[in-house]
Amino acid sequence: MNDWTTSHERVLAQRQAEGWMFLIDAARDLRTAPAVTPGGNALARLLTGPVRAQAPRPLVVLLAGAGSGGVTRTLISQLPRGSRLDIVEADPHCAAHVRNLVAGHPRLADRPVQVNVHQASVEDLGTDEHYDVIVSGLPLTNLAPVQVERIMARYLELLHPGGTLTFFAHLGMSRARALLASKAEARRRAAVHEVMAAYQRSYAGGRWTVWANLPPARVWHLRRPPVSSCGRQHAWDGAKR
Repeated sequence: MNDWTTSHERVLAQRQAEGWMFLIDAARDLRTAPAVTPGGNALARLLTGPVRAQAPRPLVVLLAGAGSGGVTRTLISQLPRGSRLDIVEADPHCAAHVRNLVAGHPRLADRPVQVNVHQASVEDLGTDEHYDVIVSGLPLTNLAPVQVERIMARYLELLHPGGTLTFFAHLGMSRARALLASKAEARRRAAVHEVMAAYQRSYAGGRWTVWANLPPARVWHLRRPPVSSCGRQHAWDGAKR
């Protein structure tokens, strides 16, 4: 058995494991599970689009909320030589799975890319690094408004001026959860929507709907304003309240 066959079989096994991980999460609670199935290729490509746009120069990239590892695999395959990828995942089982994925990824054997996996929340990530691209896999619409505000503020702190943040929300899951929502849950969701809408208005870089995903998803790109010739950032405080 050659190296290619071994790597191919490893990837297939990892993808099968990812599918089971998402189904188990969904079975726990439809209202809080991030998705029923792992994000598809079209979703992953939209989330990682800013990496391709800035290639071939080396990049420093953060993936927050790696989950089952689908976006991790896409990112690694697209990173230019000399890049660095920091992956943050709070769930210990998912973090262990992503470490195994990184250790066996065939593209890392022939290109000098540094990949670090941190078992932590992005709010607690201790780093002085600033990132060219941040990809968020966190289910922001499931969280408390104050936590969403903290996470978004942290993302913007970690971005280089001119850097891009990408994130998504599943459309079908949102509608399904709305049918099950209590009044308190409906108020929470409305408050989260207000927080996210403020950031989208201030830093909007693009929005797309991925109908081919299961369930369909909406992707946003937000861009931190670049530094002007006067050394100030344009419209930087627009979403902070």
